[in-house]
Amino acid sequence: MIGETIRSGDWKGEKHVPVIEYEKEGDLVKVKVQVGKEIPHPNTTEHHIKYIELYFLPEGENFVYQIGRADFTAHGESTKGPNMSDIYTEPVAYFVFKTAKKGKLYALSYCNIHGLWENEVQLE
Repeated sequence: MIGETIRSGDWKGEKHVPVIEYEKEGDLVKVKVQVGKEIPHPNTTEHHIKYIELYFLPEGENFVYQIGRADFTAHGESTKGPNMSDIYTEPVAYFVFKTAKKGKLYALSYCNIHGLWENEVQLE
């Protein structure tokens, strides 16, 4: 089962766990998901976060909705010229959606070395 391969932990002590923060204005939900909030995750060609996904499970329902996915595709690409630098994308994603329901937000992040990590928060 894939669920057995997904890791979790306290994001304050584990750099791979996605941190979910949100604010709600009426039916509008604004979500920020980032990896490495307390302990920075390496962001190198050899060790990086490839993507973050966000899901919503409304209270009383059986199926999750995928809200979105952010792919981080620049892992040290170089512009190869004088006064040029390597480019690295940071593992931070923003999602906005509408719902009048409460439920749970689930985030997944994928580290190219350490696999899938998850976190969840209650959406009030």
